[in-house]
Amino acid sequence: MRQIILDTETTGIDPRDGHRLIEIGAVEMVNRRLTGNTYHQYINPERSIDAEAVAVHGITDERVADEPLFADVADAFWAFIEGAELVIHNAPFDVGFIDHELGMLNQARGEPRLGPVAEHCRILDTLRLARDKHPGQRNNLDALCKRYEIDNGHRVLHGALLDAEILADVYLAMTGGQTALLLDASASGEEEGEAGASGGLNVRRLSLSPGTLRVQAPDDAEWQAHRDKLATIRDAGGECRWDGLNGWPGQEAP
Repeated sequence: MRQIILDTETTGIDPRDGHRLIEIGAVEMVNRRLTGNTYHQYINPERSIDAEAVAVHGITDERVADEPLFADVADAFWAFIEGAELVIHNAPFDVGFIDHELGMLNQARGEPRLGPVAEHCRILDTLRLARDKHPGQRNNLDALCKRYEIDNGHRVLHGALLDAEILADVYLAMTGGQTALLLDASASGEEEGEAGASGGLNVRRLSLSPGTLRVQAPDDAEWQAHRDKLATIRDAGGECRWDGLNGWPGQEAP
């Protein structure tokens, strides 16, 4: 399955008040693996950016004054997301802005028409997912990073591409971790240090030669803790399925 983890930055809160997109960041994931393909674009919004918005993302009028208009990048952006499942934190906000931009573009251009997003892409809102999993708790991106032990120390201000990369880690952690972990990055064409998560922890891929992975046997204290745990299970349930596994240690010391 192809998924696009996406984030935007804007001039303000509501496109109905004339606010516009100023940055789009997105990363591609196929079968829960980051591919390394990204989309990142600053946009000239043709209007001023609210001071409150600048305080959040740090993007000023001067920064985007020489960037292309949305109309100039819309086709490339649409080609990147069309047909994918979009993974977005607080999806109604980002999708609302994208649809607003597409609507204005379609009105000016006529044909071919782009969007609306929901008619061409599935949408997964990770904020809604987080609220279902953690009701009554803070579920913004920073809070989720802390909950799932994802390093976001390099995130001082919001930025669309950085937030999309962090959200990819959060999404994988919330939904069970990465399904496949390659120890040899060069074999898959991926770069070392590519973002990923397994069980809420960032993954750094290592290149290991066959036979170099050392297996560490448990010490006496760890074996005793294992036996104590099995005894607790037997006392509570009357039996322990572990005892029936051939070749696995049960009550006896190694």
